[in-house]
Amino acid sequence: MMRLTSLAKINLHLRVGPPEADGFHPLLSWMCTVGLSDTLHMSATHGPGIALSCDRSDVPTDATNLIVRAGEAVLAAMSSSRGAAVTLQKRIPPGGGLGGGSSNAAAALIGFNQIWDARLPMDRLLEIAAQLGSDVPFFLHGPSSICTGRGERVMPIARPRPRWAVLFFPDFSLPTRQVYQQFDQKQRPWTQEQPPWRQWTNLAAQALLPLLRNDLEEPAFQLRPELGALRNDLEQRLGRPVRMSGSGSTLFTLADEQKRAEEIAQRAGQLSGNAVAVKLAPSPSPHVPMGRGSG
Repeated sequence: MMRLTSLAKINLHLRVGPPEADGFHPLLSWMCTVGLSDTLHMSATHGPGIALSCDRSDVPTDATNLIVRAGEAVLAAMSSSRGAAVTLQKRIPPGGGLGGGSSNAAAALIGFNQIWDARLPMDRLLEIAAQLGSDVPFFLHGPSSICTGRGERVMPIARPRPRWAVLFFPDFSLPTRQVYQQFDQKQRPWTQEQPPWRQWTNLAAQALLPLLRNDLEEPAFQLRPELGALRNDLEQRLGRPVRMSGSGSTLFTLADEQKRAEEIAQRAGQLSGNAVAVKLAPSPSPHVPMGRGSG
């Protein structure tokens, strides 16, 4: 059996353009992994088919799950009919803008490639990842990258100077599709000009936070005004900027040191109900197998 760790991500910076002819939105995003993870246990089976189980009943385990789709894509590339058993231990909240499903898919690609001895090169895995979802290629790079196109063009950069993030979890999720539909109801200025990333990576938390933007915050807050109210309350109580990750609903802020992050989490937990301090852009890369054993 192979065990793989599947890390979450946050979008430190996210600019979104109007939909193109294919219906996809062009993106410009600085994405970083965070120290919140799911775990995949994978093993090859004698019979064909991919059997997926999960410790959360609200996570689908059929062919709609990206883990199963990743396995089917690897099998297609191998022209094979192998089988596998996969158990997913879920800790990344679905619908929170943390990329849990995409991270699971990236880890699964690595896992299937190894347990089936498929020997697909990384370039081929990246092609499959881009077909599975816009965020999946990032998780084959990590831990700090600039993502453009639909998100499939990934350029690794230095980790940010702040090494800690505080995540705030509202008690509801936001469907990505609905957020983008709300976004499309209003024309917004769009520029693909990239910020001075090298300069940004060297900034401390208090200097970096005011520069960060997320174009999906406004439509997300229109859909769930209580999320916007929570963000405003957190900013006032904490005296620091708070951003939303991806299409929400998770909010975050940054800290330079662990002690400061834990203080913020403790203080904010009294308001948001669920806040946690996590490492920002931790090592190792999320797709690296964390251990192997028999069973």
